[in-house]
Amino acid sequence: MPIRVLRLLGGIAPRGLLAVIAMVGFGMASAQSATRATLVHTTEGPVRGVVDAGIAQYLGIPYAAPPTGQRRWTLPAAPARHAQTLVADHFREACPQVVRFNLTEASDAEDCLFLNIAVPSARATDGRPRAVLFWIHGGAYVGGGANLYRIDHLARQGDLVVVSINYRLGALGFLAHPQLRGAASGAFGIADQQAALRWVHRNIARFGGDPKRVTIAGESAGAGSVCALLATPERVAGLYAGAIIQSAGCGNPWMSVLEAEEVGRRFAQAVGCTAGESLECLRGVALAQVLAVQTQMAQTGARVWVPAVGSAVLPREPTAAVKAGLIRVPVINGGTRDEMRLYLGYEVVAGHPYTAAEYAGRLEQSYGSQTPAVLAQYPLSEYSSPSTAVGTALSDYGPMVPLSNCTYLRFGRELRAHTAVYEYEFADRGAPPVMDDPGIELGAVHSAELPYFFPGFSNRSDWQGPALAPQSQHLSDDLIALWAGFARTGVPQAAHRPTWPRFTGPGDVYRFDAGSLGTFDADSSHRCGFWRSLYPQAL
Repeated sequence: MPIRVLRLLGGIAPRGLLAVIAMVGFGMASAQSATRATLVHTTEGPVRGVVDAGIAQYLGIPYAAPPTGQRRWTLPAAPARHAQTLVADHFREACPQVVRFNLTEASDAEDCLFLNIAVPSARATDGRPRAVLFWIHGGAYVGGGANLYRIDHLARQGDLVVVSINYRLGALGFLAHPQLRGAASGAFGIADQQAALRWVHRNIARFGGDPKRVTIAGESAGAGSVCALLATPERVAGLYAGAIIQSAGCGNPWMSVLEAEEVGRRFAQAVGCTAGESLECLRGVALAQVLAVQTQMAQTGARVWVPAVGSAVLPREPTAAVKAGLIRVPVINGGTRDEMRLYLGYEVVAGHPYTAAEYAGRLEQSYGSQTPAVLAQYPLSEYSSPSTAVGTALSDYGPMVPLSNCTYLRFGRELRAHTAVYEYEFADRGAPPVMDDPGIELGAVHSAELPYFFPGFSNRSDWQGPALAPQSQHLSDDLIALWAGFARTGVPQAAHRPTWPRFTGPGDVYRFDAGSLGTFDADSSHRCGFWRSLYPQAL
């Protein structure tokens, strides 16, 4: 029986008929052939992983103490030391979350601050420590987990050390409250990421990685987390040498701690904690109740459980960091060609397809008084369906949309004054489908690129997505080669691939499409001049 699976923010899901039960990172056969990896002595104690197909993996290593009990809503504490060897041979559960749309996995593992490492077991050909790619998962800051990503393939193809991490999500990761001021209020998940980076800096050389060549990378909420790390150099100085932002509106306004505290007060009241006893009361609330109220509140709007700016952990938003010249490492920045068509697909599946007569009304929900101009620029006759037309416009620009190509270009323009920026667009409309056919043309939607880096990626650890088509597999090789080149040198270059120029003008954007690599004018393609005429302050 087919399983209907949709991709959520920062995650791709397999088509039901093609999905097969698998262990992420280890198939059933390979798990039997895996052997023990070399013992590594970390600063906390000895760790032993497994080797399979030339890749050593160390899975489920704690990088911080369990954030449970009195450690709820505190800065991450150092992990306990252990004299006995830690057997690191399996992924640990994701941080607490609920099933969304009956499609993703739930987790009640509040003890969840673990990381995973994959490294080629052979010595590097140049004899040097390998560059490190530090991956932060997406999931709208309320879902996802490192256990969904097959990092061995990226390590093998890119000849890299690859690290993936869990971090606190939802209310546990992003609650703000007056009694939490001065620590990490509204940004505990970001504090976790900073702690994981410090662990990597202390230990990655023991795994064959170069602590001076760490690239932070992520998609969707993971990319937003990269933006947050870029904005806080005083907390992570020297811990990374480059950054890759895959589909995040870093230049959009972020919520302040004061705004987030209003959300926190409502949360405290909903779980039965009064103002005078809120913090201690909150730490005693059952996890099931935390998740239930968190989920209920998230239905009121997207800007609920997101990083808040104004604490010691996250004192400023990325645009302020750019204006102050604080971001000095090279950056790859971009997203997918048809980002927002995914969400129009959601609306269709939820029973809200749009007719031609409803097209203008749906645009008005996003563009208000500017709708007549948008209708003239995006006439319905040019598109296969009203939903595809709306998704195309929003993918180019939407005033309330963080995932739009003109927004990515604006952030790149601001950033290039201070550091090297390499803009890109993932455009393969032959990517594996992200949902059972909703009856509209989707294309290269949000998170479509994930299985190109992580084969078989899906929203569940017990299901594996379909293989890439041959042309798309070649594109996967191109993506990994250029990402790896950037991790090694700070410049995305690789043999037998067209030169990817530094972003200095609208024609310098690198497009990844099956059978076609090279630069194009993204500003013109996404009609950014038109959008700037309507929204000059935003673009």
